[in-house]
Parts: sequence; structure tokens; C-alpha cells
Amino acid sequence: MNWILILEVLYVIFIVGVLLRVVYDTQSVTKTLAYILMVIFLPLIGVLIYFSFGINYRKNKLYSKKIIQDQEQQKKVLQKLEDYNRENLRNSKESLKFPGLSNMIYQTDRSPLTMNNHTQLLINGEEKFPVVLEELKKAQHHIHIEYYIYEDDEIGRAIEEILIAKAKEGVEVRFIYDDFGSSSIRKTLVKRLQENGVKAFPFYKIILIKLANRLNYRDHRKIIVIDGRVSFVGGINVSDKYINGKGKNELFWRDTHLKIEGDATAILQHIFIGDWNYCSNEKLTLNDFYFPKQEQKLADQHKTVQIVSSGPDSDRPSIYYAVIKAIQSAKTEVLLTTPYFIPGETIIDVMKMAGLSGVEVKLLVPGISDSYLVNAAAKSYYTDLLKAGVKIYLYQKGFVHAKTLVIDRELAMVGTANLDYRSFDLNFEVNAVVYDQELAAELATHFEEDLKDAKQIEINAWLQRPKHIQLIEKIVRLISPML
Repeated sequence: MNWILILEVLYVIFIVGVLLRVVYDTQSVTKTLAYILMVIFLPLIGVLIYFSFGINYRKNKLYSKKIIQDQEQQKKVLQKLEDYNRENLRNSKESLKFPGLSNMIYQTDRSPLTMNNHTQLLINGEEKFPVVLEELKKAQHHIHIEYYIYEDDEIGRAIEEILIAKAKEGVEVRFIYDDFGSSSIRKTLVKRLQENGVKAFPFYKIILIKLANRLNYRDHRKIIVIDGRVSFVGGINVSDKYINGKGKNELFWRDTHLKIEGDATAILQHIFIGDWNYCSNEKLTLNDFYFPKQEQKLADQHKTVQIVSSGPDSDRPSIYYAVIKAIQSAKTEVLLTTPYFIPGETIIDVMKMAGLSGVEVKLLVPGISDSYLVNAAAKSYYTDLLKAGVKIYLYQKGFVHAKTLVIDRELAMVGTANLDYRSFDLNFEVNAVVYDQELAAELATHFEEDLKDAKQIEINAWLQRPKHIQLIEKIVRLISPML
């Protein structure tokens, strides 16, 4: 009996210690309460989940990726970025409509405004991949690729074939893949690439894939940089399922990607090199080979673009702040598309405030979801939004996977980040913010086309749903920070 008493006392001390750690280490009140409830009501299992997924690695700086080690050189680079950003703020007429947003992105992410850009929206895989293949074939010096999901299927092998051919020509080819999202290619496609001269590394190598705590921190970025002159960013991974009408893919996938030619490519290059220096044994330096001067300008190369990235290595959740500030800046219209909607109270509040102030706010989310729990948690937010005048649409044609935002048809955001806790706080993400009426109008047109394949939620019918369904959604919402 004495041993049982001693064990009980030790257990209580242990649980109290874990609870204190949760309170001390977790900044979000919602997440803190969720972890406290889990640790108390799911003994040992809750503790295991917390230590696997709940530790604040941004605070602990688990991922410290410093491109520039020399402090003097770093000061010079930061000064150049500041001067460049200040000059573009002064010269860009488009960005002056959103001065708070552009300045905040620079202050939180040290990512300057870039001018002299040409952008091209690529809708779905059937538009993206032909352009990507064409540009990869033009590579002369280097190809840099970073993807969350890369599959060993027809499009994956088509890109692989070009990468190997280019490596044999003497082109530097570097390939970063997420070891969780692309786990299926670890022993197949990756080995073939490495055997044929392509330098390939997982962003973070997972040894025990089912138990590793770093599995919670994923490299969700999708970046391609070719010769430092052209780049791609957006929501489309490398997989046949993103190409509609191809193979066995029965589900229609709706997604958006962006091609960039111009100065913004250098910022995506900077992000890639930081990630490469972290995950590989190679330490690339900032030189003219990777950051060439943009000599030839296209006739319509006048768009102002700002790249914003964030992850566990960031001092602040820059993308999260950018989304909030962008919505706050809206005067007439907000068009949001996201496949996963667990945004937290702040974004919910700014959306409600926009709706109540007369701004037309439209949210497009999947009617067909690939996660019951995420879908249930998302639905728990809809009632408050609907009451504030926000219009919510459920996409019916297939699965909408695009991550886009349009403000007043003057600003567009395309990237990899979903509107959920994982993207804002856990994953490595990157978005492109384009201060341009033409691109914003084009993206808004695609949004309106998508609404033709969507069903609008009517508030009266929504409020009359069975009480037990609403209860389940509210319960799932309690664990939403961990989804």
C-alpha cells in the first residue's frame, strides 16, 4: 500500500509539472486550455501527445537556419534590404494603398517589397505542370525545388527525368522534400535522383516516422527557382491527383499556383537557400550565380510583389499577421479560399468586424473534405460568421485545395498556408502578396467562377441543424489547435 501511495504522489507531482509546463510554454489561451484538459482527462496518453506535438519550438528555436554567419556581412545585407524596401515603398503606387500591410511584412519577416515582376496565375495542375516542365528544360545554371508532397507517379517521373538530364548537363540541381509528406519516395525516386547527380535531402529526416515529435513540424512549402530568374509558389504539390482528368483521379481538385519572373524570385531563392543550408551539409553563399541581375524586362513586368514566410524558426507568425492585416485593410470586399479553416479567434473577429462594417466577406471552403475532424471543427465557427453577415460557400465540384485571398480587387495573396493553427504556428509556409489590380481582378474572377460550383449556406437552415451535430462540432473545436 505504501508503494501505491508513493506512486500516486509521484504521478500527481508529474502531472502538475506537465501542467505548469503547458501554462508556461503555450502562449495561446485556447491551446493552453485544450492541452490542460487533454493531460487531465487522458492520463499518460495526453502527456505523450503534448510532448510530441505541443512544445513551442518557435520559442526554443529548434530550427535555427542562418544563411549568413558573419555579423558584418549580415548587417550589410539587412541595410541593403531596408534601403531597397524604403525605395520601393516610395515608388510603388499599388502598395501605397496598403502601407500598413507592406511595412508590417517587412518588419516581421524582413521581406522587402519587390518591383519589376511579371506574374502568371496557374489554375489547377493541368495549367501548372506544362509551364513548369517548359521552364525546367530552359535551366542553364541551377534548379532548386522544395515540396511538401512529391509522388513517384507520372508527373513526378516527368520532372525527375528533366532534373536528371539537367544534372548530367552540369546544371546544379537541388531537391528538398518533406520526409513525412513525401515519405513514399524516400527509397525510390530520391535514390534515383541521388544516383544521377541530383543533390536531394529531406527537410528534417524522420527516423521513427510514427513516433517522431518533429513530425508535427512540416515543410509545407512548394518552391521552384530556376537560374534565379523564374520561380513558382502556391498550393499545388507534385502529384497526378492535382491534374484533373488524368489517371485514376476521380475527385476534381481545384487549386491555384503562381509563376513569378522578376525581383521577387530572389526572395524565394533566399528562403530556399536558408532551408537548404539547414537540411544539407552544403553551405551555399549569396552570390551572383544564385541572385543574378534581372537584365531583360518583360513588357508587363511592373507588378509589385512581397513574399512572406513563416515557420518554427520565425520570431513572429508573419503569414498569420499578414492575413489579419489584409482583412483589416478591406474597404469593400474580402474573398477567401481555403481547404482547412480553423483560424482561431482573431481571424474570426476581423472577419466578423469586416462583415458588420459593410464589407462583403465571402469564404469558400470544401463541401467535400478529406478530414472529418477538421471539417467538424471548421463548422463550429460558421454560426458566428453567418450572423455577422459573412457569406460561406461549400465547394461541390470536388475538393478545393487553393489558398488564396483577394482584398478590394486590388491585392491578391497566393501561397501554401491554410487558414488553420498548423499553417500559422507549426508548418514552414510561404505566400506571395501581389499588389496589383489586374492579378487581383483575375483571381476574383476565378473565385466567382468557383462559386457557380458551390452551395451557399443559408443561416436559417444552418441554425436549425440537429443539436447533437452542433454539440459534436463544438467538442471537436476544443481540440482544434492540435488538428
